[in-house]
Amino acid sequence: MNHYTHLVYIGRFQPMHAAHLKTLQRALRLADHVIVLVGTAFKPRTIKNPFSYEERRMMLLDCLSNEERERVSILPLRDYLYNEHQWLAQVHATVAQQVAHLQEPARIGLIGHLKDHSSYYLKTFPQWTLEDVENIDGLDATTLRQWYFGDDSNESGTPRWDMLLRTRVPLPVLDYLRAFAETRDYLLLKQEQAFTQQYRAAWADAPYPPTFFTVDAVVVCQGHVLLVKRRAQPGKGLWALPGGFVGQDERAEEAMLRELREETGIDEMRAILQTSIKDRRLFDHPERSLRGRTLTEAFLIELPWFELPKVKGGDDAEKARWFPLGDLPELEHHLYEDHLEIINGLLGVA
Repeated sequence: MNHYTHLVYIGRFQPMHAAHLKTLQRALRLADHVIVLVGTAFKPRTIKNPFSYEERRMMLLDCLSNEERERVSILPLRDYLYNEHQWLAQVHATVAQQVAHLQEPARIGLIGHLKDHSSYYLKTFPQWTLEDVENIDGLDATTLRQWYFGDDSNESGTPRWDMLLRTRVPLPVLDYLRAFAETRDYLLLKQEQAFTQQYRAAWADAPYPPTFFTVDAVVVCQGHVLLVKRRAQPGKGLWALPGGFVGQDERAEEAMLRELREETGIDEMRAILQTSIKDRRLFDHPERSLRGRTLTEAFLIELPWFELPKVKGGDDAEKARWFPLGDLPELEHHLYEDHLEIINGLLGVA
C-alpha cells in the first residue's frame, strides 16, 4: 500500500455525500495530510452548484473529527472553462504552496473515482500517483440535487428528499440541507429546477438533441463594461451580458445589435455601434448552460467616448448598468453562466 505525505482530492461536493466522506477518510489513512480542492468555488448559486465554497468547506469540516481537521487543508478552485492550462496551473500552484514547507521532497498522490467524462481531470496529473477508488454505494450528487430541489410533497409531512437523503449524506450535511430548505435561496433554486425541467421537456421529442445559438455583447467604454440584471429564469437576479437568441431571419451581428438595444436602451446610431465592433468569438463549452447545448457568439464593442452612454433596462433585463472592469472579480458570484470568462476572453485578461 502506497503512503504519501500529501493526497490531493478534487471535487465540487454539491453536496457532500457519504461516498465523498468515505473517500476522504481513505485518503487520511493513506497520507499524512490531505489537500481538498473545492471546484467551481466562486460561481453564483444554480441547481448544479447550489452551495458556496464556504458552505461546502463547512460541510466538509463538520464531518471530521478534531484530529482529522488538523490533517486536512480545504482550498478553493476557480473554473476556467476555456483555458484548461490555466486551471491545471492553478492546481499545481495551490498544491506547491501547501508542500513548500517540507524539508524533504513531498510524496504527492491524487485520489478520486474515474466514473465518466466529468472526471477526466484525474488523468491530467501524470506526476502524481492516482489512487482510483470504486464508486461507493453508487452515489451520485446530480441525483441527490434533483431529489432535493424536486417535488417534496409527502403525506407524512416530511419532505420526500429528506427521507431519500438521510441514508446518503452525513448527518451534519443533512442538518445543513434541512436549514437551507427554509431559505429564500432554496425556493429560487426550486423555481430554477422547475423551469429547466420544463425547458428540456419541450424539446424531448425532437429527432436530435437540440443545439441553441445565442449572441452576447461585451460593450466597454472608459474602463467600464455594460451589464444587465436578468428579469426571469434561468439566472433570475444575476448580472449578465446583454444578449439573447438569434432569430430565424437574422444574422448573428444583427441579433446582437437588436438585443443590445432592447435590453439596455442604448440609443447610439447603429452605424456607430457596428464600426465599434473590434472582435467576435464563439464560446461553446458543452456545459456552459443548464438549458442544454447552447453556443454563443460574443461581440466586443469598444465605444470611444469620454462619457458613459445612458442605459436603462428593458425587455428581459430588469436593470442595465455600467460596471468598472476592476470590480468584476468581486462580482463573479453574481455573474450569469460563463459571462465573466467571455469578458476576460475578449479583453485578453488572464
